[in-house]
Amino acid sequence: MNKASVKLWRLFAKVDEQRRIYILSLIVGILCGLAALTLKSFVHFVGENLIGHLKESDDTYLFLAFPLIGITITVLIVKYLVKDDLGHGVSKVLGAISLKRGKLKFHHTFTSMITSAFTIGFGGSVGAEAPVVLTGSAIGSNLAKFFRLDASRTMLLLSCGATGAIAGIFNAPMAGIVFAVEVLMIDLTMASLLPLLIAGIVAAVISHIFNGGDFLFHFAHVSGFSTDNILFYIILGVSLGFMSLYFTRCTFFLEKKFQQVNNIVIKVLIGGLALGICIFLFPPLWGEGYSSINAIFAGNASELLNNSLLYDYRDNEWVLIGFLFVLMFVKVIAMTATTASGGVGGIFAPSLFVGAIGGAFVSMALNLIFGLDLPVASFALAGMGAMIAGVMHAPLLGIFLTAEITGGYQLFIPLMICSLASYLTIMVFEPHSIYSKTLAQRGVLVTHHKDKAILHYMTVRSLIETNFATVAPDANLGDLTEVISKSKRNLYPVVDEDGILKGMIKLDDVREIIFKHELYDKVFVKDLMYMPEYYVSPKASMLEVAETFEACGRFNLAVLDEGKYLGFISRARVFSKYRKNVRTLSND
Repeated sequence: MNKASVKLWRLFAKVDEQRRIYILSLIVGILCGLAALTLKSFVHFVGENLIGHLKESDDTYLFLAFPLIGITITVLIVKYLVKDDLGHGVSKVLGAISLKRGKLKFHHTFTSMITSAFTIGFGGSVGAEAPVVLTGSAIGSNLAKFFRLDASRTMLLLSCGATGAIAGIFNAPMAGIVFAVEVLMIDLTMASLLPLLIAGIVAAVISHIFNGGDFLFHFAHVSGFSTDNILFYIILGVSLGFMSLYFTRCTFFLEKKFQQVNNIVIKVLIGGLALGICIFLFPPLWGEGYSSINAIFAGNASELLNNSLLYDYRDNEWVLIGFLFVLMFVKVIAMTATTASGGVGGIFAPSLFVGAIGGAFVSMALNLIFGLDLPVASFALAGMGAMIAGVMHAPLLGIFLTAEITGGYQLFIPLMICSLASYLTIMVFEPHSIYSKTLAQRGVLVTHHKDKAILHYMTVRSLIETNFATVAPDANLGDLTEVISKSKRNLYPVVDEDGILKGMIKLDDVREIIFKHELYDKVFVKDLMYMPEYYVSPKASMLEVAETFEACGRFNLAVLDEGKYLGFISRARVFSKYRKNVRTLSND
């Protein structure tokens, strides 16, 4: 460090811990707001300045190759420059919380932004939100690492980064906080709420300054909530709950198929060509798809048929409804083809896209079949919330995010109805969100289970007690009695010259004979010992240790490393450490 850095460090060290967190959350908010602004600008630059004019040239079919080019550029950057798996942004953040105590590599502060900009700018059918969430989380994580904060503060700053990223990219601070609580499952206390608020508000203000206070989607045709439509909103919510199930299952199914392709060149070709074909048949699949959502909100759903093979039938309502229906399903295929073949992007935008299309489809179909007058734009808005709730298992996020990015606050009740109906529907069939499913299948998801989260941050090695006196198997009763006289414990591991545990002796089992001097030279330890039925490995998780304690009812368990005796782990010490971690992780 230079002198200025040392001086700044010393000044910062004098600030009390809570104010230090407030200052750091402010810095995180600023950096995340700038990161979101940078990513938006980069995507716009790639999408408009580099290839925008080519899409309007005489070679109208040339742009179908652009998604393949974008994915190829992304793969080359990842393979030869990043040399690390960028994966799904939010899933990687959950993995960092579950497996790495909130630690993310420094390159995540910028690599996801660069690669996603090429993927999306060249037409990849994904969103920029998950990459910027990974970027923001990495900013918070690395800032905590720089200031040597403990695990709980590291995860808090990571969550501040995720909050700031959502707030900055969507200009939605409340949605950012809800995302941290509902998706990342951070423990919400007053100590954590204020830093999240600071980061979210600061990032949103930066977004507001540079992008203006306009909403992401222009919800012009506002129709107030009518109780007569409650049943239809429930139908929409349940329908999109099943659509969310398809979204999740189809994504994982296609990703597994792509993983079976070992040749990266073939994988990129398959994904890029499949995406190009999807876009050729369904032009709204190009990029994030936000212009299509705005067209629906403006009452111009027929614009989605522009440049498609069905353009001449745009005035036929049945054709439009059928187009919307198929479009929902193909969007998931286009999204997965983008990411599974090597592109970088998230599922926020696809979820919002499918939700808006689904809401428009349901309302238009009901209107046409039953002669109703359901507001299409209102149903599209409610559908967006329902898809977020179903796919991410986050009904509150679906409500607040949709309301903030559309300004549709007067439709809170429809949003609540649809989001809840969608969430309850998918929960019957899929207990884990698209983000957490892989971690849950591996048994390492701790963010959604407080007890597991606390046990996760405890290790067997840190709790081993070594003050148990050992005795050799060839020792006699006299030797054992001498060991007992100097020990304060009532368990005596029998260990050979190689450190291998041969058995164990309990004081209660020999209490009556240790006073019989005539037996001292006649009785040997190997005749008195027993091999414990229960023991643990130093590599075992604390959840396994807790389950072993519960199964055996013992107060102490031997710790063996491939038979070698290391010490004991006690129920009392585990419980004491558990309580300490509860206080630490809660930040109370």
